[in-house]
Amino acid sequence: MKVSIRSIPYVALVVLAGAWACRSDDATSPALPGDVEALRTSLAPYASLGLAKAGGYNTAITDCMSNGDEGAMGVHFANPAFIDALADAKHPEVLVYEPATNGEMSLVGVEFIVPFAAVPRTAPAPVLFGQPFTTNDVFGVWALHVWTHRINPSGLFALWNPRVHC
Repeated sequence: MKVSIRSIPYVALVVLAGAWACRSDDATSPALPGDVEALRTSLAPYASLGLAKAGGYNTAITDCMSNGDEGAMGVHFANPAFIDALADAKHPEVLVYEPATNGEMSLVGVEFIVPFAAVPRTAPAPVLFGQPFTTNDVFGVWALHVWTHRINPSGLFALWNPRVHC
């Protein structure tokens, strides 16, 4: 196969355009499952922590949580009115924010929690978005993280996100 010297810039341009189109960062999120996209859309007002607090997510239940090379979660703000035996796909019990060096907080995801007092640890795990909750013995809850606002290379439902920092 012969390639003309004049065609090399065009080939390079095509390769760069393809790489640009396939990149994955927070500005160009991969498609989310429909039910998770509906959740993400419902959270639009809570991009602002002030509005989230006014909407009932005013109880900080953790400081910024991190786990070495696995990444971090962020600061968890709960809406106590939602903490019960039910997991509602559009009303998470907890919003998770990443603190910035300037003091701003960025919404990165959510956590659904069901206390062991409502659904015993010995019962089958609750399921949401087709995902079983995991046990969190430290807090005495079933838990499911969903990274709605920050891409997680470890997975949409992984505990830790290497792209979140404390």
